[in-house]
Amino acid sequence: MKFEGGDDLEKALMDLPHTTAKASARRMLKKGGQIIAEAGAANAPEREGDLKASYVVGTRLTKSQRRATRGAAKDDVQVFVGPGPRGYEAGEQTEFGNQHQAAEPHLRPAFNSKAQDVLNLIAQEWWADIAKAVARRARKLAKGR
Repeated sequence: MKFEGGDDLEKALMDLPHTTAKASARRMLKKGGQIIAEAGAANAPEREGDLKASYVVGTRLTKSQRRATRGAAKDDVQVFVGPGPRGYEAGEQTEFGNQHQAAEPHLRPAFNSKAQDVLNLIAQEWWADIAKAVARRARKLAKGR
């Protein structure tokens, strides 16, 4: 995978207020995560249940998922992609397998095949998002907020 222009993006984000930069990062990660979620859902096996329909992109996790991801800094922006609460257990068992079922990976291959597409999307669209954020900030400052 290759991502160019990250240093310039970081500098542009550092010029924005902290919350604005985090919101911009969250928007771009959600947009990129949607690409991986769609590919993961397309790869998910169709049997019973609603594993395919349960794929979500979000910033919140279930209690058991939060336990597994402890340690993130408060300033980190995290977006999660995968089966949501109603398909999480089935997704985990299908992805990694267990003693009764062989693994049928669907999210990992989706990530591997779409990661560069996500990086390309971020590289193309993040600058536009930053420009919009700068314009919004300028309008707010002009109004005296």
